[in-house]
Amino acid sequence: MLKDKIKSLAKAYKEEVIGNRRHLHANPELSYSEFKTAAFVKEKLQSMGITEIEQKANTGWAALIKGKNPDKKVVALRADMDALPIIEANDVPYKSQNEGVMHACGHDAHTASLLGAAKILNEVKEDFEGTIKLIFQPGEEVVPGGASLMIKDKVLENPKPAGIIGQHVMPFIDAGKVGFRKGIYMASADEIYVTVKGKGGHGAMPETLIDPVLIASHMIVALQQVVSRAASPKIPSVLSFGKVEALGATNVIPNEVKIQGTFRTLNEEWRAKAHEKMLQIAHGIVEGMGGKLDFEIRKGYPFLQNDPELTDRSQNAAIEYLGKENVLDLDIWMAAEDFAYYSQEINGCFYRLGTRNESKGITSGVHTPTFDIDEESLEIGSGLMAWLAVSELHNS
Repeated sequence: MLKDKIKSLAKAYKEEVIGNRRHLHANPELSYSEFKTAAFVKEKLQSMGITEIEQKANTGWAALIKGKNPDKKVVALRADMDALPIIEANDVPYKSQNEGVMHACGHDAHTASLLGAAKILNEVKEDFEGTIKLIFQPGEEVVPGGASLMIKDKVLENPKPAGIIGQHVMPFIDAGKVGFRKGIYMASADEIYVTVKGKGGHGAMPETLIDPVLIASHMIVALQQVVSRAASPKIPSVLSFGKVEALGATNVIPNEVKIQGTFRTLNEEWRAKAHEKMLQIAHGIVEGMGGKLDFEIRKGYPFLQNDPELTDRSQNAAIEYLGKENVLDLDIWMAAEDFAYYSQEINGCFYRLGTRNESKGITSGVHTPTFDIDEESLEIGSGLMAWLAVSELHNS
């Protein structure tokens, strides 16, 4: 059976996939600067005998693996390649050698898994009909999102996939298990950049000043009513401010306060209304207290919606590959992913690969200095991707 053949190859190539992941982890590159990573990916693809490779969005690739009757159906598999500006705290042999840059979101595992899947699929291409498009994209972590640039560069054309499947590590799911969710799964993500301007001076004479710290404090508190009072309880929303910069001192009130935050939700109509509400509240508070305001909302990724039928087929294929006890149903996740751009264009399925192992101390969340994965999960990471692709090709 093809499934057993794929499983056998995933097992045989596991150490190679782990080696690729460790190389990528030790040599991380930030968004849109993945030059060495892209060169590594291309060299690996060429060493497998995959020759139809096209550059996309500067540091991305689209490659084709053609089975028998290649025009019958096309399915895409996607991995992201960029890292984060985080100083790694892990003491491991494959620790980041690029100070201040770390694969703290698992994109090294995604890229290594897709390379492993590519090697498997290229070996079994005589056993399936259709074409598999491999998408290695840059810049998932930074707006506007590498997926949007890949789409602009026609990655979903010539040939156009009938559907696209993506995988992401999940440190809250044990290694050996995967998770799926049909329909809306992940939130939209907007970045908020605010400057509250006042009139600074000596902290002992606030009556002569316009205090931007006080004004900013009122504004932040007032803005929470966008979620607590204006949003429908049926539409999950998050408004968080993670950076407040007031460069004064114990006795110095600064001239301005800079603030950065994020707004996330799962409904585009409410998203637009929330933007208007934030601006209205912020201007009302700041100007009412005598200050001036710059309030910029940078619209980021849309919400991610998994096509119900493709996701149902993929989940059933995963059950066939791993057993029902190892395939979980996921809850809505308020993080964001630029895979959402693909799912806005064609049918998409974005699922989770369990990477947690408490016995090994691998429990840290993504975007933290101690994030790591149980590398045993990479056998599933590569094998399941290959199996999902051929299973979808067989669904005509």
